[in-house]
Formats: sequence, C-alpha cells, structure tokens
Amino acid sequence: MAELIGSWSSLGWVCAKAALLALTALAGLRLAPRRALAEMRIFDFVVAVAVGSIVGRTATASGTSFLVGLVALVTLLAVHVVLARLRFLPRVARALDHPVRVLVRDGEVDREQLRRCLLTEDDLRGALRQRGVTSLAEVRFVLYESQGGITVVREGDGGELLGGTPADRKLFDR
Repeated sequence: MAELIGSWSSLGWVCAKAALLALTALAGLRLAPRRALAEMRIFDFVVAVAVGSIVGRTATASGTSFLVGLVALVTLLAVHVVLARLRFLPRVARALDHPVRVLVRDGEVDREQLRRCLLTEDDLRGALRQRGVTSLAEVRFVLYESQGGITVVREGDGGELLGGTPADRKLFDR
C-alpha cells in the first residue's frame, strides 16, 4: 500500500517543489518577451512543453532536487530569450521559422503550396469560410503565416503591409 500512496512527508515535498517551480516558471515567462506568449512558434512550443516537463518531473521525482529543476528551468528560459533575440538575424530567423506561403493569389489556389503546407483544399475552404469568405473571387491573397495561422487579404484591401520588405516583395511580386 505504501508504494501506491507514498509517505506523507514525500507528498509535502512534492507539493512544495511543484509550487516553487510553478511560481518560478510563471516569473520567468512573465519576464520573458511578450511575444513568447502571443504567438506560438516552433521554439516557443518546444520551450512550453519543456517547461511543463521540467516542472512535472522535478516535482514528482524524489531523486531530483528543487535546485536541479530551478537551474534547468532558468537555463531553458535563458536559451529561449537568446533565440528570440537571435531571430532578428535573417539567417537565424529562416532556420527557426517556417516561411510565409502564398496559398491563393488573385483567386487562384496554388495546389503546390497547399501540398508543401500539408493542407487540403477542404482545409483551405474551411479556413476561408471561418473568415467570412464566400468566393475565391473576393481574395487577393491567402497567406499561411510562419506560426501556422491563415491571413486573408481581400480584393480592394490597401495592402500597405504587403511588400514592405525585400522578402515580402519576393513573395508577392510574381
């Protein structure tokens, strides 16, 4: 029965470690750049899963001290901040982020881009319906953003956010 329940003192230590690590994780994420929580990119997702893993494992493993978990957590959050800052370098950004893909251009679906993004035309139609699009004729561009969201630019939209950088011009001027 002791194997199922454990000892009362070990349960107290589990609670203490879990609470301290959760507070540490919250403080670390609060101090991290705001974008870390606003848009989940690949490395944001990996860090979120790893933070949960560290907190859970350290809290429940009797052989893992709070200090070991704390050091792992702080190291992980520091690496996340460094990577977020390195994303300002174009080469690093290309390595960490998926490229923006144009799925629809002037009402024409680019099936090759859909295939690259592992999306079907049904996926695309569903996403367009959710955004109030009833006809491809309304659409200037559909963009599959680097964090996985879909952006619809309708015909007649000003487009001041399109083509502002060399990468944008390469993407839209075809």
